[in-house]
Amino acid sequence: MSTPAAAAPTGATPKDGKKRKGVGKVLYRVRAVFKRGTHPKKGVAGQPTEPEPLMSQPPVPAATPRKPQYENATKIPRIQIHEERAKKLGSRFGLEIKPSEWHSTDGDVLRVDKGVRMRIHRECHRCHSAFGAGNECPNCQHKRCKSCTRYPVKRTESEKQANRERREAAIRRNKENAPIIPSYDYSDKIIIKRPSKTGGQDLVFKGKPRMRVRRTCHMCNTLITAHSKQARVCDNCGHRRCGDCPRNPDAKKKYPYGYPNDEPGQTFKGVHACHECKKKFPPNAEDGTECRNCSHQKCADCPRVKPRKVEPEPDPDILESLRVRMEALRTADD
Repeated sequence: MSTPAAAAPTGATPKDGKKRKGVGKVLYRVRAVFKRGTHPKKGVAGQPTEPEPLMSQPPVPAATPRKPQYENATKIPRIQIHEERAKKLGSRFGLEIKPSEWHSTDGDVLRVDKGVRMRIHRECHRCHSAFGAGNECPNCQHKRCKSCTRYPVKRTESEKQANRERREAAIRRNKENAPIIPSYDYSDKIIIKRPSKTGGQDLVFKGKPRMRVRRTCHMCNTLITAHSKQARVCDNCGHRRCGDCPRNPDAKKKYPYGYPNDEPGQTFKGVHACHECKKKFPPNAEDGTECRNCSHQKCADCPRVKPRKVEPEPDPDILESLRVRMEALRTADD
């Protein structure tokens, strides 16, 4: 018996049983060859297939320490900065500032200590234009040289040393003669005292606070002190204190007739009174001035009014305004 016909080759006969001829046959074979190359070869029986290696992952780099945002920065509390600012303002203007009432004092801040730098300006010696950030003049394109003006002028080492010495002397002087910072807190009673000469308990001033009065000679501008060789006499020129010698602080409103124990001066001769009716003449009235009360002319017998403290009379305009205000209040109550 005859055996069945062998299967035709892949490239010769297609699956549908039809034969290809010409160009179609060539294209079919080329396509079959490409398909065969893409399929992997089957392994030999009895040999285990090796598993495909997993995809290699790149090594994770080690974490590098993060650099700080600001170099040479120190962390300090925020309240410390506000306390320093409040202390400077208080010492300068005599104020009492509480940082807690000023700004928020929570958290910390970074402080960077930097050296003091000076901005230097240079000027072209040709066209007198200011240099910018570069070394070339923006106006005439001249390269900066040693003839170009520099501000501030570069100092020598001797000048720098002299400046340091002046600064140290000023700091020492300010430390020795520190400014007096006024205190506006009157809640506590002020006690004036001084150390005892024998080394015992301090001496306390129990009287009213007094103001130191200074008198200056109007002839030579010398201070007339209480320890002069003669009382109320200038040690420099021998002038006796008079009504023209200035007083510090001035109190002419309290002493309209002159200061006590003063001699009549050339400008202020004092105030005289009529010896008949005791009515006062105007200040610095000359002899022969008529009295406004009795028409008596001032003479040598009219005495000088003794210098004394006089309470100032109230201003009549102020009294009238107070009276009108009281009348308005009384009318409103009625």
